[in-house]
Amino acid sequence: MTKTNKIGYIASFPIPEVIRGINSAYIHAKKVNPDVEFNIIWAYTWFDPAKEADAAKALIDQGADVVLQHTDSTAPQAAAKEAGNVITFGQASDMGEYAPMPRVSSIIDDWGPYYVARTQAVLDGSWESVDTWDGIGPGMVGIGEISDAVPSEIKAEALAMRDAIANGTYHPFTGPLKKQDGSDWLAAGETSDDGTLLGMNFYVEGITAEVPQ
Repeated sequence: MTKTNKIGYIASFPIPEVIRGINSAYIHAKKVNPDVEFNIIWAYTWFDPAKEADAAKALIDQGADVVLQHTDSTAPQAAAKEAGNVITFGQASDMGEYAPMPRVSSIIDDWGPYYVARTQAVLDGSWESVDTWDGIGPGMVGIGEISDAVPSEIKAEALAMRDAIANGTYHPFTGPLKKQDGSDWLAAGETSDDGTLLGMNFYVEGITAEVPQ
């Protein structure tokens, strides 16, 4: 979807969850567009519309015509709408009020069913303390409707990848992949273990920014 080959990413905090998101977005943007570049701005907040708006405007000024975010306000969408011809994706909520442009889809976090089930477990005495790390398959993560601003063939590819991730036939971190320093990480066909993903503190090869320490 990018015409400038520049994608901007508004990052919240330099923790594994956010670094994973940057890496995964970069890996898959690169698969379909080898010329793509990522510019990353760290907002050091989950929700601050003023900071998020400033970050979006800075990224757009740097040439980004696609802006991704791991922050939760719609300020980047508003900045993109004002700039025109900039694509965004909702984060945490659908942000559908900005569809069909600039918001062309979204990542939706849906903890509701989990909270209901865990509350019921307390009520019926079946509670056990367990780790939970669910995604698209169980419905904890949703992909918002892809708007008609996206060509139908691209939409079909995106939905196919969503379904493959959901049913376990595709893992977003599948080799061959190298770390940013050029060292080998995953061999061809190898997938990352959860421990590495949960502690991820490195970028993949091709990202030129530095992970804040």
